[in-house]
Amino acid sequence: VQLQAFGGGSVHTGGSLRLSCTASGRTSSQYTVAWFRQAPGKERDFVAGIWRSTGRSFYEESLKGRFVISRDNSKNTVYLQMNSLEPEDTAVYYCATSATVILSERRNDRAYQYWGLGTLVTVSS
Repeated sequence: VQLQAFGGGSVHTGGSLRLSCTASGRTSSQYTVAWFRQAPGKERDFVAGIWRSTGRSFYEESLKGRFVISRDNSKNTVYLQMNSLEPEDTAVYYCATSATVILSERRNDRAYQYWGLGTLVTVSS
């Protein structure tokens, strides 16, 4: 499975961006897809995830309401709509996927087998 993330860029505080993550290879609509981010000098943190089969989503609580994850299984693509961006959202954003993600581990990066290269989001004040 290969993942490609698109849509990063530079915006000012309050702006919006939509990231896309497209899977190819032996992927499946049964996979779980998640977004993580890593700011300079910090650990990689969970952002949001979605069960492709049902469309049910889950979020880092502090981001819920500003970020929305969705999927288009016909395009093997998951989206992350990010609104009201703040400088603290500056990071490299990674998408990840796996066939079997245990519910209790869905926010843990170790639960995901395949990773994209990441796309940089920069928010300036």
